[in-house]
Amino acid sequence: MADITSNQRRMLRTDDAANYVGVSASTLNKLRLAGGGPEYIKLGKSVVYDPADLDAWLASNRRSSTSAAA
Repeated sequence: MADITSNQRRMLRTDDAANYVGVSASTLNKLRLAGGGPEYIKLGKSVVYDPADLDAWLASNRRSSTSAAA
């Protein structure tokens, strides 16, 4: 079996992606349906997330005040 190099990315399934960003898998499923969630990749019937996309989504939702417009 080949070693994973730095050029290869480890994609995360929904449960792992939810743990990564700190929400439930159900929340990610709903965000996929309604929009507004992180970008994802559909591989056949499987949904996977690139950790870089999860990081970008988290960064885009960063707020400095509760009164700031979303």
